[in-house]
Amino acid sequence: MESDSAFVAPEGVYSVTEEHKPLPVPTHSSTAANPIYQTRLSSITVRFPQKHPASPGLAQFLGANLTKDLKKDKEKEREKERDVVVKERPLLEERSMSSSDTPEDSFTSPDVATPDLSTSTPAEPQHKLFSHPSISPGKKKSNVSRPKHNMRTTSSTFITRLQSAEGLNKTLAAKQGEVTFLFYNTGKAFLWIEVGAKAKEPLTRISFSAHPTCHDVNPSTASSERLDVIIGFSTGDLIWFDPISSRYCRLNKQGAISSSTCTAVRWVPSSPTLFLVSHADGTIIVYDKEREDGLFTANIPNGPTNTPHITVNANVHPTSESDEWDPLSTIFVTPPPWHPEAVGRGEKGVAAKNPVSHWRLSRRGVVDFVFSPDVKYIAAISEDGCLRVIDPLAEQLVDCYASYFGALTSVAWSPDGRFILTGGQDDLLTIFSPWEQRVVARCQGHSSFVSSVAFDELRCDGRTYRFGSVGEDNKLILWDFSSGALHRPKHLGSHHPRISMSSSISLAYRRGTGSTIQLSATRYHAAPSRNEVSIVQPVLIKQLDADLLTSLTFLPRALLTASKAGHVRLWVRPLVTTNGTIRRRGYSRGMLSVTDFQGVVA
Repeated sequence: MESDSAFVAPEGVYSVTEEHKPLPVPTHSSTAANPIYQTRLSSITVRFPQKHPASPGLAQFLGANLTKDLKKDKEKEREKERDVVVKERPLLEERSMSSSDTPEDSFTSPDVATPDLSTSTPAEPQHKLFSHPSISPGKKKSNVSRPKHNMRTTSSTFITRLQSAEGLNKTLAAKQGEVTFLFYNTGKAFLWIEVGAKAKEPLTRISFSAHPTCHDVNPSTASSERLDVIIGFSTGDLIWFDPISSRYCRLNKQGAISSSTCTAVRWVPSSPTLFLVSHADGTIIVYDKEREDGLFTANIPNGPTNTPHITVNANVHPTSESDEWDPLSTIFVTPPPWHPEAVGRGEKGVAAKNPVSHWRLSRRGVVDFVFSPDVKYIAAISEDGCLRVIDPLAEQLVDCYASYFGALTSVAWSPDGRFILTGGQDDLLTIFSPWEQRVVARCQGHSSFVSSVAFDELRCDGRTYRFGSVGEDNKLILWDFSSGALHRPKHLGSHHPRISMSSSISLAYRRGTGSTIQLSATRYHAAPSRNEVSIVQPVLIKQLDADLLTSLTFLPRALLTASKAGHVRLWVRPLVTTNGTIRRRGYSRGMLSVTDFQGVVA
């Protein structure tokens, strides 16, 4: 069964059922050389409404008159009830007025009571950053704004070409049930395809004057009528794009806020408007898609500044400009005038614009970041070889871990939030336990830089964890990890693996007390030596005949791989036998939700 389009894992055979090859580039084109930026994948599943039959059946036709008569009778009864209520209402109002001293005290509208409750009970300050004031619980999701500009009729030179499949609107209108869409970038193009359709042409192909470098789809707003996609570019520009309506809006236009290359973008889970973008200058910027770009200049640590900044560190007052900023123990926050904390200090009357907030994590580029499953923390990796755990609501650095060697290149959080997985230039995968502040294990199997790592949620049960990785050695590797089955290094004997001084503080302290107070102990954790950490061996190594592999993501019924040139393959999961029936693994989960497909793999 082993071939370039199939491999055998312990659970069965994975085989390629669909692939999308990059289009040939003319030799005279300036992009004929190898792509500068790697291909990235993002996917989403959307439930389209079921189509009702156009003509009624014979039984329905014969009973149509009877149904109409019943409806008329019900409407007459409702009208009678309304008349009785209208007649009795003045009597009730008179009784209520006589039993109270003032008319205002007799009745309280729920619409008025809601703001009173919110003001009388002050909200916790850490929730201000990710709150969305423009959408109240009483309003419907349809009130959320949509992109302003039509991409088909735009005169913008930033968008050079838009190609859509013939009859796209009719094709989408005919969809029923769950449909999985895939987005990926290659060269200066951005493509939208339907998984499983086996169409020769993508649904939409957009060409830009700059290189798209990262993208993400918002699962909280995804529907059959709209998709909110954020695309980041090599110029720092951002585009909010709805592929169904072909409408778009530009943010950070021409690098107004940051001209540094976008390295990763993530929607804030459950938020319809907020998203984060990391840049190659070592920053993460918080945006709101419904805000315009504001006049903003980020502070440079230890440099001249015209606006206040916050150096977030517990029990340490904001440092002066002459103090040395230590990126291993703090993050450097530049709040704009409309920042929630600034408004809370009395700076009112300032129109809210982008950015929402600006964090400087490192003096080297931020490579990628991911939210924890409970959305309380962010794991960010950078070219300085550090994994940083950040509290985004408090805008604080929680912990900082050093890699064994070189820069970190990929990161993923386990579905239950217990472990953080990273890949790096040391050819290793490293498993961190953020709650214990230690390295749990390292995974050896790659012979070159690791490009992408991802957990297979379908095969993670809280005791055993399946994850995969791809690297520049063109290896696709599957791993199984169980903390209880790890072999303890010999020289440690029966002692627990080394834990840093702040193990009882930071995340471990927060988990026990729920407080964000931290002691003055260091947040930096040096990398343990090889003989201090257990080693995990691969379950499967598949050598692929392709150019450099850059992306990997797991779907409920398949896994996806992509190469740097934009060659995308879909590997369907193995067949399994249950009660004598054969089916694809993944169907046992029943109805799939949007969150099953929200992974974006760097």
